[in-house]
Amino acid sequence: MTIRVLVADDHLAVRETIGRILGGEPDIEVVARCGDGLEALEAAQRLRPDVAVVDIRMPRMDGLELTRLLAGPKARVPVNVVVATTFDLDEYVYGALRAGASGFLLKDAGPALLVEAVRAADSGDQLVSPSITVRLLRHLAPRASSSLHPDLTPREIEVAELVGRGLTNAEVGEALFISLGTVKSHLSALQLKLDARNRVEIAAWAWSSGLLRP
Repeated sequence: MTIRVLVADDHLAVRETIGRILGGEPDIEVVARCGDGLEALEAAQRLRPDVAVVDIRMPRMDGLELTRLLAGPKARVPVNVVVATTFDLDEYVYGALRAGASGFLLKDAGPALLVEAVRAADSGDQLVSPSITVRLLRHLAPRASSSLHPDLTPREIEVAELVGRGLTNAEVGEALFISLGTVKSHLSALQLKLDARNRVEIAAWAWSSGLLRP
């Protein structure tokens, strides 16, 4: 099925470039190109895209607020959001992921990673630029009182470890010789037991609990 994508960026050249990259893929259709956050919100509510690729700094409504309204727990029309920005400040990364983003990319990450992030968001995965992931995990040194969650099964711990290492759902399934549906079931159980909203928070738990080491 075709992935319908909305692009929001206040720079015309940037949003046209992103639109051209994504629109050139056989399974992706760019349904809107918006120049500010409010325009993007209105277009998303009207067009109901599968994924929105949004910038952080935009007039009228910034990308973090737009992400919260599109992908947060109170979203009227839920949309998977990939944040693509030139700014990799930690506050932006954490803010975007807390708001519910399904990915965070630097605009210089390259066309292949952008396309991969959109496909991952559409399939329920999350993708964060590798350089950003490494820096984020560096801040998540194991807590002095860290311990593994007592209610997790051995298989759930294996899944959490692989997610923490940055593997996609498909790669986790291949590594453990289990189906994609089974991987998603384990992730759902992990989110419930760890009170995690998404796979990035599962990865964060894997590092902060001491399950993974730098």
